[in-house]
Amino acid sequence: MNRIEEILKYFPTNIYNILLYTIEQNNQVSSTIQEIRIRVNKPILLKLRQADILIEYIVTQSEILQILEKICNNSIYAYKNQICEGFITVKGGHRVGITGTAVTENNNIINLKYVTSLNFRIAREVFNCSNKILGQIINKEENTIYTSLIVSPPGKGKTTILRDAIRRISNGIEEMSFNGKTCGVVDERGEIAAMYMGVPQNDVGIRTDIIENISKAKGMKMLIRSMAPEVIACDEIGSKEDIQAIRRGNNLWSKRNIYNAWKNNRRY
Repeated sequence: MNRIEEILKYFPTNIYNILLYTIEQNNQVSSTIQEIRIRVNKPILLKLRQADILIEYIVTQSEILQILEKICNNSIYAYKNQICEGFITVKGGHRVGITGTAVTENNNIINLKYVTSLNFRIAREVFNCSNKILGQIINKEENTIYTSLIVSPPGKGKTTILRDAIRRISNGIEEMSFNGKTCGVVDERGEIAAMYMGVPQNDVGIRTDIIENISKAKGMKMLIRSMAPEVIACDEIGSKEDIQAIRRGNNLWSKRNIYNAWKNNRRY
């Protein structure tokens, strides 16, 4: 099943047929589409890399609810926490953004009702897209990597580049004489490896261990203590808590290395 088919299955039959027809009539859509935006009482918008396609079909509130139920496997309540975060990650690593009327309690969102918009952001694997930045990440002299941060505006491919960089660092980079490293990925939102029933849908390398749907702080702690990663990767650094998690993870990693160095040099 290709990336577009993974998304289309969530739509009601009439919208599915319209989208499929539009894609089949334009060969560039399937290869360049980035988003499918669905809004109540509005036309459907397909966002491509260089242009938009407006489909003159007015989406109803009922159809949006049908789509949301399919996304949630007919159990919206089970996805309540993700909905309150404003998105749901589905099989294949695709993210569905959600907006509507927020229900708040003590300044916290506890639910969304009257969902009015859905934005399907289509995830793609682009192999070797990280080649241009690997020279800045890799420390050739010590055969390790520098602490690195990838920054760009939304939708410019940060996660795609990160995923490919993890894959290459994990597998090893022959042309740079770089040995593969044991990588640990904290996939908090399920967009990097796109695990489905425990199996990564994206290629993140042969030496990579993944923990998903967990906070960065807890995920890093578990990986360091259980899987001894040489490299830790995570996505979406956007809060003080995330920065604190990275600092704590770095401290744990450093303490582990000091202990291992002591243990390896200890005489019995």
